[in-house]
Amino acid sequence: MAEHLRTGALGEQLACQFLERKGFAILHRNWRNGHDELDIVARDGRFLVVVEVKTRSTDRFGHPEEAVGPAKARKLLRAADAFIATTGTDLELRFDVVSVTLGRTEPELLHIPDAFYPTLDEHR
Repeated sequence: MAEHLRTGALGEQLACQFLERKGFAILHRNWRNGHDELDIVARDGRFLVVVEVKTRSTDRFGHPEEAVGPAKARKLLRAADAFIATTGTDLELRFDVVSVTLGRTEPELLHIPDAFYPTLDEHR
């Protein structure tokens, strides 16, 4: 497995453990619809939470969460729409980001609830 794939898989595992300790119920990991993917789909109370995980081995080139821009938000919204159409959930939808930096003795995790709010323009 390529190094960047191992880094990403480790980050997702750490993010799941972190979210479970916070009381989230992990429903799916790496849910796919065509080319779109949701890293983590979880439940947090009345919310269906789509969690994008960004992992870096170091923050030398910026913080991982900075990689979630408008284009990524549009892809996540499209995938979340497909997930909801498939599962029929009636929970409120929320988009979170978990940023994981591995380069220290202990991984550093940053959870950003409500990381972005989809707009009608992003839906197109």
